[in-house]
Amino acid sequence: MSSLKGKRALILGLANDRSIAWGIAQALHAQGAKLAFNYLGESLERRVRPLAESVGAEIIEACDVTQDDQVAAIFGKVEEKWGGLDILIHSVAFASKDDLHGRFVDTSRDGFKLALDISAYSLVATSREASKLMPETGGTIITLTYYGSEKVIPGYGVMGVAKAALESSVRYLAHDLGTQKIRVHAISAGPIKTLAAAGGISNFRDILSQIEEKAPLHENVSPEDVGELAAFLCQDGARHMTGNLLYVDSGFNIMGS
Repeated sequence: MSSLKGKRALILGLANDRSIAWGIAQALHAQGAKLAFNYLGESLERRVRPLAESVGAEIIEACDVTQDDQVAAIFGKVEEKWGGLDILIHSVAFASKDDLHGRFVDTSRDGFKLALDISAYSLVATSREASKLMPETGGTIITLTYYGSEKVIPGYGVMGVAKAALESSVRYLAHDLGTQKIRVHAISAGPIKTLAAAGGISNFRDILSQIEEKAPLHENVSPEDVGELAAFLCQDGARHMTGNLLYVDSGFNIMGS
C-alpha cells in the first residue's frame, strides 16, 4: 500500500517499540509516508534513533515540548529538509507519579501545571507551528487520549483532567484550523502496556483485565490497531472528518458498567 506516498509526517513522543507512537509510525511508513521524530534527552535518543532509522526517518531531532525555542527549532528543521509538513502525530503526555497515585484533590499546583503543560498545551503549541508548514490542500493532526478523560479511572489522577483539556483543545483547534483544511482528531485507545502506562498507573493490570472481561469484543488492543486508524485519518478518504474523538478500545466505552 502507498496511499500516503510522499506525505511528510512528524511524530512526537516515541519512547520505545511498545509505544503507541511506534504503531502509528509503522502504519504510516507502510503506506509510503516520510517520517521525522523527536526525542527528549540522551537516554531516550538511544531508544528512538535505532527505531527511527529502521523506518528510514529523514529527521531525528531533540525537542522538549515545554520549551518554545525547541518546538520552533524542530519545525524549522522540518521546513529546511522538506519545505512543508502534511501530518503531525502528537503522542506526548506526562504527570508526576505523586499526582497519579494519590488523591486528585491533593494534586499540587506545580504538578497540575506540569501535567497540563506537557499533556495538553503542547498540542496547541505544536499545532500552531505545524499549521504554518501545511499546504493549501490541508493536513492532519492526531493526538492520543484515554477514557480517563471522561470517567474516573482510579490511579489516573490528574492525567484524566489533562486528557479532558486535550480533547477540548482538539475541538477548538479543529475549528480554528478548518479554514486551512487542516483536520484535527484525538484517538482514545484502550489500555496498552506502554512504558508510561505500565510504570505510571498502579493498577494497570486490573484495567487490562477489565477490557477482556467487559468490552464487547473481549480483547485488548495493540499499538498496531491504533496505527491503522491513524493512517486512515491521514488519507483523502477522511478529508471531511475533523474534530473527532475516535475509540480503539474493543467497545469498552459504550458499556455502562
